Amino acid sequence: MLQISQEYMPPKMICDVIKSFSQDSHPMAILMACFSALASYYHDQAVDKDGLKHAKLAVAKVASIIAMIYRYTTKQDFIEPNHELSYSENFIHMMFDISSYKSTQIVAKALDIIFTLHADHEQNASTATVRLAGSSGADLFACLVAGIATLWGPAHGGANEAVINMLMAIENPSNVKQFIQKVKDGNRSTRLMGFGHRVYKNYDPR
Repeated sequence: MLQISQEYMPPKMICDVIKSFSQDSHPMAILMACFSALASYYHDQAVDKDGLKHAKLAVAKVASIIAMIYRYTTKQDFIEPNHELSYSENFIHMMFDISSYKSTQIVAKALDIIFTLHADHEQNASTATVRLAGSSGADLFACLVAGIATLWGPAHGGANEAVINMLMAIENPSNVKQFIQKVKDGNRSTRLMGFGHRVYKNYDPR
């Protein structure tokens, strides 16, 4: 049986795909290209007929590829995956190379929960897109490219990017009070991102 931990390493061609982009490119654009490349790499019928194997390959590769894209766009060298680490621990290792950091396991546990919540978050736009593409019999990686494109939208995964941009704008904890006051004053250029959800009108069951 294919073990996810033994498939962390993406094909070499993925490194070449990432490096073909300028380092100031949007990570989602690079991620889409990487999954298109995976569709061409895993095109043999044996994989196509084994849906579970295909899914495991996708899960195994995506965290490593995202970490590689992060390292590339921040002008740092790639870090090889560690097959002895759990999924989230390896993701942290490849992103930040802090395997000796005492809090790694705590952060990894939090990531496990976050990944589970995202995976179990109903029929959202990207999930619906992947399933629609899959209904035509398209390759799984090609379907995931469609899902990534949808996730990029500002009304979907792009909202997470808006939160990061907001935190970077606040910059320092000492600026939080002033920022919140601008939001309360109705300043159109200042919005509090990351609160509320279009589906969960009353409360968030997650």
